Amino acid sequence: MTVYQISGPARRCVITDRELRPGEKFYSALFDEAGQFVRKDYAVDAWSGPPAGAFAHWLGRIPVSDKPAKPTINDELLLDCFTHLKGTTEPSKQNFRYVIGLLLMRRKRLKFDDVKKQSDGSEILILRDAKSGDRHETVDPRLNDEQMMTVQDEVFRVLGWE
Repeated sequence: MTVYQISGPARRCVITDRELRPGEKFYSALFDEAGQFVRKDYAVDAWSGPPAGAFAHWLGRIPVSDKPAKPTINDELLLDCFTHLKGTTEPSKQNFRYVIGLLLMRRKRLKFDDVKKQSDGSEILILRDAKSGDRHETVDPRLNDEQMMTVQDEVFRVLGWE
């Protein structure tokens, strides 16, 4: 089973090193650094736009209580991550992309079009963007239920939706 090394929300501004307070809005950016996903959080007053090298960014809010808030799933952010991972050959990133594709299908942003069988027996899912009509291909890594849950949990954790 693949173990991901992705940081969750730091609750500390990467620029000012100031702790982000409950109820405070903040920006997060996702980077691919040396083959690892890295999340960095920014106070609103330290944010000057997406940093160079970020492939996704979003606005969030530090929860007011320790009780987890119901996550707000951002389809555009998921699609940005999905698109960024296009063409990856690293198995852990293919798994991550596949699960994001399934989440986008569940949310009806991507539609299943077809499946291509490869000569080696693997399968490629063909998905269509419901808004733009763009077609995307993603490898089906044939994850078992436990692997699927692990990758899904990691997607939620890195995006702060846990």
